[in-house]
Amino acid sequence: MKQLERDLGLPTVLAISVGAMIGSGIFILPALALKTAGPSVVLAYLLAGILVVPAALSKSEMATAMPEAGGTYLYIERGMGPLFGTVAGVGTWFSLAFKGGLALVGGVPYLLILFDLPVKPVALGLAAVLILVNLLGAKQTGRLQVAIVVVMLAALSWFVVGSGGSVQQANFQPFYADGLSGLLAATGLVFVSYAGVTKVASVAEEVENPDRNIPLGILGSLAFTTLLYVLIVAIIVGVTDAGVVAGSATPVAEAAAATLGEWGVWAVVLAAILALISTANAGILSSSRYPFAMARDGLVPTSLAEVSERFGTPSLSISLTGIVLLALIAFVPVLEIAKLASAFQILVFVLINVAIVAFREGEGDYEPSFESPLYPWMQVAGVLSGTVLLTQMGPVAIVGAVVITVGSVLWYVLYARPNVERQGAAADAVGQGIGDALIDETESAMENAPYEVLVAITREMDREREAALLRIAADLVRPHDGRVVAVWFEEVPDQMDLETASETQSPADVQFEEQTDDLADDLNVAVDAGEIVSHDTKHAIVNFARHRGVDAIVAEHEHRRLRSRLLGDPVDWVVDHAPCDVLLVDNRGYDRPERIAVEDDGGPFHPNTVAITDTLAAENGGRVVFSAGEGSENGPGVTYREQLADLLSVPVSEGGTETAQTRPDMRIRRGADHRLRGSLFDRRPDGPADSTEITVHAHESEQPGLLRRLFERIVF
Repeated sequence: MKQLERDLGLPTVLAISVGAMIGSGIFILPALALKTAGPSVVLAYLLAGILVVPAALSKSEMATAMPEAGGTYLYIERGMGPLFGTVAGVGTWFSLAFKGGLALVGGVPYLLILFDLPVKPVALGLAAVLILVNLLGAKQTGRLQVAIVVVMLAALSWFVVGSGGSVQQANFQPFYADGLSGLLAATGLVFVSYAGVTKVASVAEEVENPDRNIPLGILGSLAFTTLLYVLIVAIIVGVTDAGVVAGSATPVAEAAAATLGEWGVWAVVLAAILALISTANAGILSSSRYPFAMARDGLVPTSLAEVSERFGTPSLSISLTGIVLLALIAFVPVLEIAKLASAFQILVFVLINVAIVAFREGEGDYEPSFESPLYPWMQVAGVLSGTVLLTQMGPVAIVGAVVITVGSVLWYVLYARPNVERQGAAADAVGQGIGDALIDETESAMENAPYEVLVAITREMDREREAALLRIAADLVRPHDGRVVAVWFEEVPDQMDLETASETQSPADVQFEEQTDDLADDLNVAVDAGEIVSHDTKHAIVNFARHRGVDAIVAEHEHRRLRSRLLGDPVDWVVDHAPCDVLLVDNRGYDRPERIAVEDDGGPFHPNTVAITDTLAAENGGRVVFSAGEGSENGPGVTYREQLADLLSVPVSEGGTETAQTRPDMRIRRGADHRLRGSLFDRRPDGPADSTEITVHAHESEQPGLLRRLFERIVF
């Protein structure tokens, strides 16, 4: 595939990073932040700049280790896996497009100070020009960015120098007008002013000498921009009366008019237009590389990764980004949506700090030429501060970030997941930890095999079907010289007296006793048999199991269909209230099975299921067959199955395409610990079984929580 050309030097890197930051953050947001925090907005800008440092350091390190197009998406995808990478890539792409639209629409009011122009047509025209420039090549884009930033900084420097002497100390009183809550809220609002500091990493593949230029560009531009922001905001507050600028659409121009007169306003208008154009330009340049990088990884259509032969740019990716930007300007209230997307930017910065920990602690090939200092405390501080800021963004912004996240997850599940098999460094590391824990739990389950099993019979059955249940129970307890308790549970109408019913033996009772006694002679284990009469069989089973203290219940029950799993049937009550494991047998006979398949549900095997499978296979001189699970070919899945195979006492083989010769004689699978979870996790199609199936419902004390189940499925 054609590669991007490395032709962006340090001046261009600095220009892209500074230009990406100096835009709406200084020309629009100070007025809104001043309404929130009062004069302490100056401290809010300083605090926000400091809180960006952990993510800036983390991203600088990862950019030198992986100088490829994609930036935030790339690092999170490689560190935390394709699911999180999709969330970061799609969300950041939309977020940058939103902010580009905000910059253009927000910059036009400055132009209206001098000219009577319509806002949206002008913004659309500027957007079209910038899209065309980006299509012509990164070098042309970089040169334009340098020119814009030089002129913009010259104008802002004149504003700072010329207005500094007019600052009135009285305008800063009271400094904490809205207390700590106001300061934190303003910090969360202006935090997005610095989000552009790491945008240059998204074009790292086009940067000359990335080991040097990327860290210098990111950290140098952050330090410079933080100082410039603080100075400009301090001047805005210091040269205007309280409340004059708050809420203004052109706060810097208001301040310039008070100190520099008409020429100052002209200079600020020029700087504002250039700054907001540069923000939009940098946004198009960097955001278009997100679908480009995602396409190369198979998360979006591969056509978005095509590079133009003539201009050397990802033209289709840029065009798609441009269409989204134009649509936003034309039809969407960009200011409000940009605030929603800003919450997602904070979340992405949190993920960046987590991703670097995954790379450092993982076992993959990770060799950065620049390393973040104070690791991991710097990253911990970034995660905690980002989390605090998220809480200050308000419910609407948080809901917006959730919507973007959910949409990205749905895209991954419906489109991207079948196209990728890799796992991130974090998934590998955490998966290995979960796998080791599961192996320990499985070993413990194998050591604590059942000593006493209740065979609960609730309806008349022929000799072979009862024999199958008794043999299964006998094989489970035999290694520990245990006992089988076979009980016929007879349910009678409520109006019938139980004592009278117990004294009367029906033909079914007699058949059960004779049949059970006859079968018990061949089991080579102790068997107790009896009958229990009740008005409610499900309560009788649970009460007897609790009173007797059995280790497991074996009962005949066909595989539950979706309707019964959602609406419930009596066996659900037994599963939910039993004091032990419940084994539901879809009975097709049990005659010394030689191949017993243990089946997963998209995640790892439950320890109890593995222990039962191993015991039955060992008692019958058979082997265990691992089903071909969805995640069985990734790193954690392979390691886990290898360790599991070493742990079992019988030969193990991996399942594949079944034939008449390789079809298992019996299947054992984990049961859902909740009927709703069963409808979510149970992938077995409704239909007749081709061999006996045992569904193992572990006791609730041995069931993982829903979040752990979800994470296991993602990792494995």
